[in-house]
Amino acid sequence: MKRGWTLPALAAVGFALLYLPIVVMVIYSFNASKLASVWGGWSVQWYGELLRNEQILEAAFVSLQVATFSATIGTVFGTLIGYAMSRFGRFRGRLLLAGMATAPIVMPEVVTGLSLLLLFISMESILGWPAERGVLTVVIAHSTFCMAFVAVVIQARLSDMDRSVEEAAMDLGARQPFVFFDVTLPALMPALVSGWLLAFTLSLDDLVIASFVSGPGASTLPMVVFSKVRLGVTPEINALATIMIGCVGIAVGFATWAMTRKR
Repeated sequence: MKRGWTLPALAAVGFALLYLPIVVMVIYSFNASKLASVWGGWSVQWYGELLRNEQILEAAFVSLQVATFSATIGTVFGTLIGYAMSRFGRFRGRLLLAGMATAPIVMPEVVTGLSLLLLFISMESILGWPAERGVLTVVIAHSTFCMAFVAVVIQARLSDMDRSVEEAAMDLGARQPFVFFDVTLPALMPALVSGWLLAFTLSLDDLVIASFVSGPGASTLPMVVFSKVRLGVTPEINALATIMIGCVGIAVGFATWAMTRKR
């Protein structure tokens, strides 16, 4: 009997430790007090203050812009890498390509950010491009590590994919690249969407690498939030986090509804 209650009890404790702080933060986002740790009654004034905060709004726009471009570029190159690793067999340089594709996943972000910063400085001194650190350098940096995660997703999907479908298309007279665009790519679409969303989330959440390669006017939302939290958590930050949780919850709910309806 005790053994039957052990697993549910541990699961309840784990979920409580995970979600109880989030619930408390959401509640305190409606706090009327200026102090985040002192309850002063219910109010939505901090949501209004958040919508009038130009610094946070500009940082949110920069983060969405960077995440969109980085996820798109990372998905394109990650798909090419995953396809080459899965379909081209053993070719010269395969081990080097595999190591370069997986290195950003296991390498500390501090090392990645510092190396990219030195790369941009060297390119500026030799080529004169990029002229300064900004949105472009952040996009390039994020695309670099995003493509590694996308490549893993695409390679795993291609490994489980039945190649007889592609072979049947070729037996019927289809040739590359038509086989890829008409047969392989539609089968990869769920993996492409998953890889793009993963890359978008990683880029939107990144703080360390962006801190190294960004410049004036290119501060992302995590950078702005981190700078504000260092001076103390305010209900305005709680309101921002609550809005982000709501957006994620709506997206997950819509995806679950769509999958259930499709089934």
